[in-house]
Amino acid sequence: MTKKSPITNQSLQIPKPILLTAKLLETISPKLATRFAARLFTTPIKHKIPKREFHMEQNSRQNKLLVPSLQKEIMVYHYGQGEKKILLVHGWSGRGTQLVKIADEFVKIGYQIISFDAPAHGKSQGKTTIMTEFIASILEIEKQFGPFEFAIGHSLGGMSILNAIKQDFKVKKAVTIGSGDIIQDILDDFVAKLKLNPKIALLLKQHFEKKFGESMENYSAHFAAQKVTIPVLVIHDQNDCDVNVKAAHNINKNLKNSKLMITEHLGHRKILGNETVINHIKEFLKA
Repeated sequence: MTKKSPITNQSLQIPKPILLTAKLLETISPKLATRFAARLFTTPIKHKIPKREFHMEQNSRQNKLLVPSLQKEIMVYHYGQGEKKILLVHGWSGRGTQLVKIADEFVKIGYQIISFDAPAHGKSQGKTTIMTEFIASILEIEKQFGPFEFAIGHSLGGMSILNAIKQDFKVKKAVTIGSGDIIQDILDDFVAKLKLNPKIALLLKQHFEKKFGESMENYSAHFAAQKVTIPVLVIHDQNDCDVNVKAAHNINKNLKNSKLMITEHLGHRKILGNETVINHIKEFLKA
């Protein structure tokens, strides 16, 4: 367990004009509200790179990579010189340098870090995206720059890694940090943040299933976990305001070979730079 520190609500707040628009559309037509919610759900926020990530951004070799199945280019970062490679995958509205503290520690011990800006994130193309595009990006990066020893993913990145492994992405071990799990839970939470009727979440799921022609629950992390046989370290904070800790317990329960680390008072993002967490990851991957 980590030392206790003041808890901060790191959950992203939705601007009032968006909330008002969503409520107005719901009054007019649930169908319009669903379409509006679907657009918001697939549109990440592009944040400026914070100073703590500057050195990784500046010292990385960067190249654009076309993901043929998406016909989109993504920005790939190569950090460090080691022969053995680790893939880092950021979460929703993140970027390829977000897991910088983890990257720094592994570069110090001789690994090369490869990360990327997912579609519609950072320096990559597009305005909208969804988890299937994260997965496609991982699989294409493996083709071009693999093989990888390990993979570490935060939030949606953790879900994407488990789903990529299910689709034959090969690594020796994996780590998920603050990963979401059940798709309907994610949609329910999103609709709740928009302050819409819970029924919109069901309509939203139906909207995506009609669009993509498959059940969204096929991508739930616990469902993918059932097909994962490699060792996986599942890390989550008890006080995560973005993703409930129950996700970690359910993912862990469905993995065949896993370890669970529950922290306290680190929330959804501070956890990425915590020394105790990083040391635990190093011990797990080196074992």
